[in-house]
Amino acid sequence: MTGQTSPFGALREQLLDAAAAFADSPVTVSDILSGLVDDVDRALREELEIFPVCHHSPASALAMVRRLREKQPKVIYLELCEDLRPLLSELRNCRLPVAVQAFATELDGFPLSWAPLSVVAPITEASAEYQAISYALETPGVELVLVDRSTDHVFQWAPHEEPGKKEHAEEAGLHGDAVGIELGDLRPRFAELEEHLLHHGKVRHWSEWWDQYVEQPLSGADYDTYRQVMVLIGSLFRRLDRDGGRRSVDEDRERYMWTRMREHLAASGADPADCLYVCGAFHAASHVEQFGLKSTAAFEITPRTGTKWLYGLIPSSHSAIEAQFGLASGSVSIAAATWDKALTRGKLTPFQLAGQRGARKRVAKLPAPVPQGEVADRLTGFLSQPPALDELDEAELLGWSVDIVRLARRNGYLASTADAIAVFETSILLAGMRNRARPTPYDFQDAAVTCIEKDVVPGRRDVRRLCEIMLGGDRVGEVGYDALPPLARDVYDRLAPLGLDLEKRTIQRALLDLNADPELVPCSDLLWMLRYLLPRDAVRPIMGERRLGERSIQESWDLAFGKHQRSIIELGYEGVTIEQVLEQRLRRSVWDPKATAAVALAAVEDAVLFLGGRRFADELGQRAVELLSSERSVDDAPEVLRRIRRLMSYYRAHEPELPAWCEEFATSGYAHYCTLLPTAFVDDDTGARQVAAMLGFLFSMEGLALSLGCDRAQLELAVQQSHPEAPDKVALLWAARSQLGLLPLAQLRARCDELLANPLVVPSFPLYILGFVQAMEPVPALSGFVVEVISKAFGQLPDRVLLPWLPKLITSLRDQAGELMPALVREAGRTFPGTLAAVDGWVPPWTARSARPAAAPAGAAPVASGPVAELLLGHPAACDAVAGLLGCEGSWQAPAPGPGEVAALLAGHPEPALALAGLLA
Repeated sequence: MTGQTSPFGALREQLLDAAAAFADSPVTVSDILSGLVDDVDRALREELEIFPVCHHSPASALAMVRRLREKQPKVIYLELCEDLRPLLSELRNCRLPVAVQAFATELDGFPLSWAPLSVVAPITEASAEYQAISYALETPGVELVLVDRSTDHVFQWAPHEEPGKKEHAEEAGLHGDAVGIELGDLRPRFAELEEHLLHHGKVRHWSEWWDQYVEQPLSGADYDTYRQVMVLIGSLFRRLDRDGGRRSVDEDRERYMWTRMREHLAASGADPADCLYVCGAFHAASHVEQFGLKSTAAFEITPRTGTKWLYGLIPSSHSAIEAQFGLASGSVSIAAATWDKALTRGKLTPFQLAGQRGARKRVAKLPAPVPQGEVADRLTGFLSQPPALDELDEAELLGWSVDIVRLARRNGYLASTADAIAVFETSILLAGMRNRARPTPYDFQDAAVTCIEKDVVPGRRDVRRLCEIMLGGDRVGEVGYDALPPLARDVYDRLAPLGLDLEKRTIQRALLDLNADPELVPCSDLLWMLRYLLPRDAVRPIMGERRLGERSIQESWDLAFGKHQRSIIELGYEGVTIEQVLEQRLRRSVWDPKATAAVALAAVEDAVLFLGGRRFADELGQRAVELLSSERSVDDAPEVLRRIRRLMSYYRAHEPELPAWCEEFATSGYAHYCTLLPTAFVDDDTGARQVAAMLGFLFSMEGLALSLGCDRAQLELAVQQSHPEAPDKVALLWAARSQLGLLPLAQLRARCDELLANPLVVPSFPLYILGFVQAMEPVPALSGFVVEVISKAFGQLPDRVLLPWLPKLITSLRDQAGELMPALVREAGRTFPGTLAAVDGWVPPWTARSARPAAAPAGAAPVASGPVAELLLGHPAACDAVAGLLGCEGSWQAPAPGPGEVAALLAGHPEPALALAGLLA
């Protein structure tokens, strides 16, 4: 269409003259300005009426309410993922804001590293999309058609990197890592343009600029003006867009939507005059060849992948929307307040779903439809005239000033009436400096921060946050019971005996006396499973615990289900019951490619604790055996030892016999650790704690392993082949040889004495001590010897050596052997005297033993005679070997003659002896 026949011809000429007069490169600028007018003209002359919107914009919502009343369309095409359509009727069971969600955990056609995939589309009452949805669902004969790409295509067209895996602020927790679908993202993708607008608009961020220069002027504008201005803004941002990758995705979305609309019109036979296409202003100025109903350009829509998508509603909030879409904090709350005020001022009745929770009951009666007139130029007047400035509403501003002072005092600020007056005057002053006749909420925020906060924040909330709370607060949505998935409803039903309102967002205390009320035992079981599956602060036990073989008599819980409703809803995407979800997660964890034997043992323990039964636990245990046999690292040896000991103790106490997988785990682990032991002793990447855990497994499982067919020679050979160089590992090797009988205690004591006497070794002696302390895990009998070694070090080393040496010893023990220190302290308590007075006369037992003479003193009592003494004297080799092993020194003594009284008694009364002999025979 030429400029002469277009209603915007005069505006085009004015813009071209301005470009020629003021621009440095008039050709480039004139092309852009002329293109803006062409985009507006093209969009408004399209046969299918296009309604441009900006997401969560009160001005868009107000224009939508007015237009729906005037046009009363029969078909509404909405820019939203087409597969989310069945969920929209469930909005009536929710309290807004909520988010429509698509969720997938089992992927088919996408990289497994992307799992889980999640898409959310938040909906607030002050949004054009909600008004369109409410009108379509509540008006008979109106069809609502979602025409945007499916959630599957969202990730098909995503860049080849993990989508949604970015860090969000804490406020985005309601949406998690979901990819946000927004209806009408209007923000410059040209950084220089945004910076220019913020600087000359005298505002801090984009949300404030948009509110001041778009929202406020358009909130009371007529429909034609609103429509032309929004398309103009969308066209401007589109022509200055430098993000080629995102532009390509946006154009594919536009091709997709126009293809779907033409398909629907062809199939339904609807009249385009009775239809309304609601899309973002950015898409309203589309340049794709598929634009318009008269276009014949084809677009091939690729099929969806095999990924199974699950759909539901999750709670949302103003802060979650702001954090996910990069809006300024408090902007959505301010938009909600602007929406309410505009409805009252314009005496408009918005559309809402019947039975909408948390909303005022409004009945929207539709007037007679108004026919659409000819397209007229409204841009010229809007752009050439200064915006109408709202007059100062002193009552409103004064109320804000008084309320913020009252709220500040409640939060610890020393605010007074004088501060309220200062906030009032400063707000007017700031608005005047920014060329505003009426202070905006952002001006009021700045004034409150300046006058009240000063330089100290006494509590956890600053004044800016208090202003957001006062102006509307962070509204949090709630999904109603009827809109919950089956699993979430099952959770609420099973916890009904607690007598709590679990939909409240406050933390509630649940008290369970399981002895007095046995019917609460299923509630306790469910709470423990939820504790495992939900975030830590959603279900928090205050009193009571659950361990293997132990059950609490009384329990106390803090429950915050209302705050974590999203997490409970997403559990419903994984299964029908909590037990099913827990079983799936445990099975998934042990079959993960990165799973280890320790992970599998933890899964076995959780299965026993929460699910009971033997079938599933035995399945996970068999997987633990496979993982242990295939491991080539011993990094998890301490956890493996701790968990298998606990599980075997449980089975021995509560089962008639050990499960088959436990026996197989013992034999496989015995052979596995014997094979890796020599390498672990010399490997620098393997610490003493890991080696000690390996030895602990071998020594503690030795009896069971040998009874099941293992050979002890394998362990002896592994120890003999180990030649460590690190001091702590050398001490561990000595302890292992002592346990196997290859190193007598006397020799071990002599070696330690040699180390203490060698000045070159003394600096590294703490490492030897650390090794001996770690050896208390596999060889508990060495606890007394470890106390002896440490005591000798403190007693023999001079202060010049001991004082620099002591900090290293303490830090090493704390960092690497902290869990063994209680046992060491208990052994020291048994060794040392219990009173201060006894210390002076106390002689260390190892000192007395080493100073004991080799021969018995002359006055010693003679050794008793008898068959035992004669047997020992006849075969002294066995006693000598045991004495050498224990480090005892001494010599054999001749037995004294037997006492004559006993012989005479037996000879005089032989009957008892004969009767005993007959009984034994």
